[in-house]
Amino acid sequence: MLAELNVKDIALIRHASISLGEGLNILTGETGTGKSVIIGSAMLALGAKARGEIIRKGAEYGYVELVFEIKDEKEEAGLRELGAEPEEGMLVISRRIYPGRSISQINGETVTIQRLREVSRLLIDIYGQDEHRSLMSDREHLKILDDFIASEIKDEKDRVAGCYDSYKRALEEAQAFDMDESQRLREQELCEYEIDEIDQAAVKDGEEEELSLRYRRLSNAREVIALLGRASELLKQNGCGEAMDSIRDAMRYDRELLQLFEELGTADSIINTVLDELLQRIEDTELDQRSLEETEERLELVRRIQQKYGGTGADIRSYRDQREQRLLMLRDYEENKARAEKEIKRSYDELCKACQRLSDLRKKGAERLGTAIQKEMKELNFADVGFELSFDRKDPGRDGWDQVTFVAALNPGEELRPLYEVASGGELSRIMLAIKTVLAETDAIPTLIFDEIDTGISGRTAQLVSEKLCLISRRHQVICITHLPQIASMADCHYVIRKDSEEGRSVTNIERLSEEESIEELARLLSGARITASVRENAAEMKRLAGELKARLA
Repeated sequence: MLAELNVKDIALIRHASISLGEGLNILTGETGTGKSVIIGSAMLALGAKARGEIIRKGAEYGYVELVFEIKDEKEEAGLRELGAEPEEGMLVISRRIYPGRSISQINGETVTIQRLREVSRLLIDIYGQDEHRSLMSDREHLKILDDFIASEIKDEKDRVAGCYDSYKRALEEAQAFDMDESQRLREQELCEYEIDEIDQAAVKDGEEEELSLRYRRLSNAREVIALLGRASELLKQNGCGEAMDSIRDAMRYDRELLQLFEELGTADSIINTVLDELLQRIEDTELDQRSLEETEERLELVRRIQQKYGGTGADIRSYRDQREQRLLMLRDYEENKARAEKEIKRSYDELCKACQRLSDLRKKGAERLGTAIQKEMKELNFADVGFELSFDRKDPGRDGWDQVTFVAALNPGEELRPLYEVASGGELSRIMLAIKTVLAETDAIPTLIFDEIDTGISGRTAQLVSEKLCLISRRHQVICITHLPQIASMADCHYVIRKDSEEGRSVTNIERLSEEESIEELARLLSGARITASVRENAAEMKRLAGELKARLA
């Protein structure tokens, strides 16, 4: 669950910190105090697009931090798969927003926005106005259905995806046969020429380096011989013989010179050995113009083959194998073309069979989902509502061939029509709540945030919405911004958002309310500016009744 939300220098918020609890967390406050900024800040931390103007005036950057408490083993395993390792049961997501750029981190490690979004999808779901509008999309309808029956269709969805990939490969391979006879013959001749050229060259691994060294030695043979000859003459002229004779004469008077005489003798022996090796090297050094020309010619050939077909012998052999496979295909073109067309038909038939099996499972699940949503909608004060899932077929894809549309009749006597044709913004909010209530049993996301869930409702409908939120909060942590006392009365944790003036500037502050303070805030929501004793009694009664409902649900 989301244990803590910290916001610094975002919009009117200089600094705010909220410690959130389990169950239903309610945020209330006067219009314009910045309630939506709180949700907006959470969305920024989770990877929403950040604009520079969101930074509080005068601040260098804005900062949002979400601290999640990870209790579920499956949730922890899912995070680990994404490389987000909880530390002591906690995961910290943060985002620092500068003008024109931002830095996102998970447990102090800088991550991309894409990875941030992948991780956040396992932890939190936000239902605001944009999310309500997503109910207008058929693609979202299919996703909701698949989420509802996820365990029932997992294997079949995997089979459909595998069949689709096989079909796409067959189509791609068949493109190789999209040529006329003259094109086929030209490419066949080219393949034969390239294979023959590679075979004739027979380039060996490491041959280019070996030839380069040999060519360098042969092309500089005369200079090498001259330099070695000069070195040998110098050694002959400057040997150690005369020096040894002089030391031998001196030894008649000083026997301690014996060690120097012996060391010089060793040096003389080494010089003579080196001299012999130099003379042998001079004799062995080739002055063969024919060998030089042959080496140069071979080196040019090897380099040309490498430039055309690959940098190494292994690369060249790999290219040759590919061309040989292509040549075999071209020589038996008609037979291979027929085989490719047959594979397209076979893989397409398999894909269609898998799509049909998946569609059959979806239609069975759709009946249950439609009935469950219709029931929840009736409990949210949709009188005589009709709700179903309509199926159309599209071209097969990785997710099958089903196009699912939510159709509804929201008023008595109306025909079922697509949701986007009949539902207002407020009705979409309640429909989303009905769907979320149905999915609450199977939805693994621990934290749900509802913004504008109370749009366009009041009275009895507001009470029913509050009860649904309370029901969902028994299985999920729910965070909800509201201006309705019926919803606020259900709070397990109640926060008030206020706009204050500090140092001549407006700032948004957040405070958690006690039981008595929560009743006072309910009274304000009920009556506005003037709160009477009877209003307070009414607020206390709402709180008491809410407590009884929560006790029953528990």
